[in-house]
Amino acid sequence: MQQGKVDWVVMGTDSICTNGGIANKIGTYSLAVLAKHHGVKFMVAAPTTTVDATASTGADITIEQRLADEILPNYYHKAMASALNPVFDVTPACLISALVTEKG
Repeated sequence: MQQGKVDWVVMGTDSICTNGGIANKIGTYSLAVLAKHHGVKFMVAAPTTTVDATASTGADITIEQRLADEILPNYYHKAMASALNPVFDVTPACLISALVTEKG
């Protein structure tokens, strides 16, 4: 992206909100922000079964949290360090250039 050699980023997703935002594996939001920064279009391709009619925005989606133990070595626990370990993040519709499903 930095060298201008990327035209599109294409991702799948786990969930699509009715406003066009998505919830997907952690890191998707960061990649969408990076694409926007570099003027690269960000496309999400997913089946219509991923549309969540109960979630109008990303705020309506419960983000699964895993244990900090999965990412913190034991010596951090002794130092009383903590960590958040979300499985998903939310990418708002304003960062998505196109949503593509089997219906178009």
